Amino acid sequence: QVQLVESGGGLVQAGGSLRLSCAASGRTFSRYAMGWFRQAPGKEREFVAAIRWSGSTTYVGDFLRGRFTISRDNANNTVYLQMNSLKPEDTADYYCAATNRPVSIRWTEYDYWGQGTQVTVSS
Repeated sequence: QVQLVESGGGLVQAGGSLRLSCAASGRTFSRYAMGWFRQAPGKEREFVAAIRWSGSTTYVGDFLRGRFTISRDNANNTVYLQMNSLKPEDTADYYCAATNRPVSIRWTEYDYWGQGTQVTVSS
């Protein structure tokens, strides 16, 4: 089992950057593919990015590519989401999640979730 804790959210002006972190407990972190999802008020949960257990392959949502980057540090049980050139429409709660599958962009295929961290981008 994996427990996940996100951090790094906050208030930022449009055009700014934030780096979210997700710290995982458990010695089997490196076995899991990891993903980031977000959910804005009144909207459905949306795929942001995912990374395979080895970090060798990453996926980023179509509308986020070029601005968002996912990475992981298996030695420190942490996955990161670097967000650049932030826009007001990026405002949402951001969640990290772990899956036993090789990797997935579907939130329904993730087994463990963090509590979320809020990101607010002001115009």
